[in-house]
Amino acid sequence: MLRLTGLFSAVGTLALGSLAGITTVAFTTESASAQAAYGSYVGVGPTFGLTEDNQGEGRQVGGVIAVRYRLLEYPVSLRTQGLIGSGIAVVPTISYDYPLNWQTDVYLGAGAAFAAGDTPSPVGDKTSFVLQPGIDHVLPNTNTVLFGNAIIAFDAYRNGGGTAFSLQGGVGLQF
Repeated sequence: MLRLTGLFSAVGTLALGSLAGITTVAFTTESASAQAAYGSYVGVGPTFGLTEDNQGEGRQVGGVIAVRYRLLEYPVSLRTQGLIGSGIAVVPTISYDYPLNWQTDVYLGAGAAFAAGDTPSPVGDKTSFVLQPGIDHVLPNTNTVLFGNAIIAFDAYRNGGGTAFSLQGGVGLQF
């Protein structure tokens, strides 16, 4: 009987020790959190200039070449978009990326639009400050990225008209 009592005591101690270990692990593990959609990419797609200056120029459909370089340690990306329409513009921005899940993040970027030529691009015809809200989505198990954003360029037209607004979207490949 003494041996049986010792066996129950050992099993009880082992069970309580295991329960304590599991409880400690359960309450001390960090919660999982999504990171911004992993990876830098280069992409292409259409751009739509939705506003025009006082002479009726600026509203147009064109193309966009988009580049994103994601800083791996921080939720920040360096982005550049080349907009090609009636005129040409280059729009570099720095964005803060907020993850929605492992494949998708939304972001808000700030930068400048540098327009070339006399004909307005989708974001105007002069250098201007821009805000760029957008979204990136990486298709699961691929290197393919779907992206979409808006560019709001303040005081973007030489001939009046104020703020330029364009929408872009497309497909990219991660590198």
